Parts: sequence; C-alpha cells; structure tokens
Amino acid sequence: MRLVLVGPPGAGKGTQAQVLSTQLGVPHISTGDLFRAHISGQTELGREVKKYLDEGKLVPDSVTIDMVRERLAEEDTGNGFLLDGFPRTTAQADVLTALLTSTDQRLDAVLELDVPEDVVVGRLLARGREDDKEDVIRHRQQVYRSETAPLLDYYRDILLTIDAVGSVDEITERALKALRASE
Repeated sequence: MRLVLVGPPGAGKGTQAQVLSTQLGVPHISTGDLFRAHISGQTELGREVKKYLDEGKLVPDSVTIDMVRERLAEEDTGNGFLLDGFPRTTAQADVLTALLTSTDQRLDAVLELDVPEDVVVGRLLARGREDDKEDVIRHRQQVYRSETAPLLDYYRDILLTIDAVGSVDEITERALKALRASE
C-alpha cells in the first residue's frame, strides 16, 4: 500500500503513521525524520538542510524532494510506504506523481485525519511546549488549511477522510476500515 497521511498539526499524524506502518507492513517515511537523519549523518543533503534551518529559513522543495526521491528508491519501499509530511503542496504532489509514474507506481490512498481546530489547539496546549502558544497554534492551523485545501482537492479521487477524535486504537481502526473499504 502506497499511502500519504495528512492532517493539521496536532491531529496525531506521527502516532497514526507509526501504528499504521506496522499494521500495513510498510515503512513510515517522515520528512522530519529524513531531515534529522541526513543532518546527523552529515550527508550532502543534510548539510544543505542544516544551512537553511540554521538561517531560520524553510527547506526548499528541491532539497525535500531529493530526500524523498532517494528514500523511495530504497528496497524496503517495494511493497509500499506511508508518507508523513510530504507532499504539502500541489507542486510537491505533481513531483510525487511523476516520480511514482516513472516506476509504474501510484498512490493507493491519501488518508486525512480530520480533527476540529479547538480539539487540536487543546491537544497542543496540553503538551506544554515553549512554542505552543495558542496564537501560534491557531496561526499554524490557518497555514495548514490554506496550503492543504488545494492538496485535498488534488487527491479528491483517492482521498479518505476519517474522524481523528478518540483513542489511538479507535482512530487506527477507523483508518484501517476506510483503507480496506477503498481497495
């Protein structure tokens, strides 16, 4: 199964990605994890990412795409993968589509974790992190909505939206049920 997981900050993407990758037997590929691995491994891409992050800049699409392209070429993705954090824009989605098409593959589904804004704000405030102030969290939610709305439309034919409020197990069961029903 080739799957993309989307949802606002605080929706539980990381948690669900780990559980679902185990349940589905496919690797969880997180762009954040890729950045950290390349930085700690001091690869050429890692040095480039670190330069942008040290300057407080966003990592350009070209660098992120190179990392994802390299990771998807690894042997363990042959039976599928779960992408978390990529694509974030329709431009990135175009690149992913082209990349998969070039190897006679396609996405099976895009799984959207749907959570009301007040619920994710409450979840993030409860973490107690220094940068988790309500105004900052709400701004991130607004950015997510503006960037992701076009992406959800882009993937409308394979989009599966599930209610992501409840226990981890309840949400996982909803996700697996939706995925089974889409096959």
